[in-house]
Amino acid sequence: MLFTPDHDEMRRTIRKFVDSEINPHVDEWEAAGIFPAHELFKKLGNLGLLGLNKPVEYGGQGLDYSWALAMAEELGATHCGGVPMGIGVQTDMATPALARYGSDALKREFLAPSISGDYVACIGVSEPGAGSDVASIKTNARSDGDDYVINGGKMWITNSTQADWVCLLANTGDGPAHRNKSLICVPMDAKGVERGKRIDKIGMRCSDTAPIHFTDVRVPKRNRIGEEGMGFTYQMIQFQEERLWGAAAGLKSMEYIIGETIAYTRQRKAFGKSILDNQVVHFRLAEMQTEIEALRALIYRAGEELVAGQDVTKLATMAKLKCGRLQREVGDGCMQYWGGMGYTNETPVTRFYRDGRLTSIAGGADEVMLGILCKMMGTLPGSVKG
Repeated sequence: MLFTPDHDEMRRTIRKFVDSEINPHVDEWEAAGIFPAHELFKKLGNLGLLGLNKPVEYGGQGLDYSWALAMAEELGATHCGGVPMGIGVQTDMATPALARYGSDALKREFLAPSISGDYVACIGVSEPGAGSDVASIKTNARSDGDDYVINGGKMWITNSTQADWVCLLANTGDGPAHRNKSLICVPMDAKGVERGKRIDKIGMRCSDTAPIHFTDVRVPKRNRIGEEGMGFTYQMIQFQEERLWGAAAGLKSMEYIIGETIAYTRQRKAFGKSILDNQVVHFRLAEMQTEIEALRALIYRAGEELVAGQDVTKLATMAKLKCGRLQREVGDGCMQYWGGMGYTNETPVTRFYRDGRLTSIAGGADEVMLGILCKMMGTLPGSVKG
């Protein structure tokens, strides 16, 4: 990935924003279980950071995906995982399909205010009985004249208690599971939409996550993104950017916690010397830093190919899988060197340990990533190498 001086300037802008507008408030937001998405997103929108690779006609910058990747990496310097995840939902999870396949009218109604930060978006795919198994969703949108009538429910929805609209995946037909779904922009203030209670999670504490229930929710068919029945395909394409974004956002968070661990173990004494002076400790930290740099190379390669218009399903899947497992390794490894303090809620390593665990679950569990890779490698029964 060849970043330019302009990329570097944007990185400095984001880092300054993180240092001044996010990190000073993280502890407060974590304790409250929510961060002020409308306020924060509006500030990001004013800086032009919510639509880096979105069309200029709708307020975006019209840049390629390398800019979104650089932004995700810099947001990793945030001292929690919840705020970057909420931002990522807005920029790279709920809006890519709309920007790529939505009608002009639909993009003006939902994409433009999401880019400006006037709207908060969420993505409605997972359900109580269908998380990683997207094809099994039950929420349906029945055709009724010029409208869809939506019934069902979504679970684990990030930004949901503050969102103005949801990019909803629903069954719009009775055909095969991969060809009967559509993505629909649903206003969260529509009659019949009910936001559930915020979920009490072990990590990502400041990210508001809740179920959404739909009871006879009527929306016009013009709110459908692209063609009817193409929603599963659109969502799979959208997942490429989501998974790459998530992997990129993990890089600097891991580096930050290694740096904090170095500082702590340098001053913590045991048996007459600092913990860091033990070769097993500083060698292990060096190994983990090397793994992070290898992951960065994989992410950058995938980014280059995505910018070039290639299908990066395989590389994005590998990056997401590797990041989730490496975050678990780094979190567990670093916590060990903090000793008893690492088992308290007073240290940054504890928050990282809890927040980072989600990467191996959300956006497709590790086992789903492995299944995708095995299918592409031709190692599953009946599969053909791609």
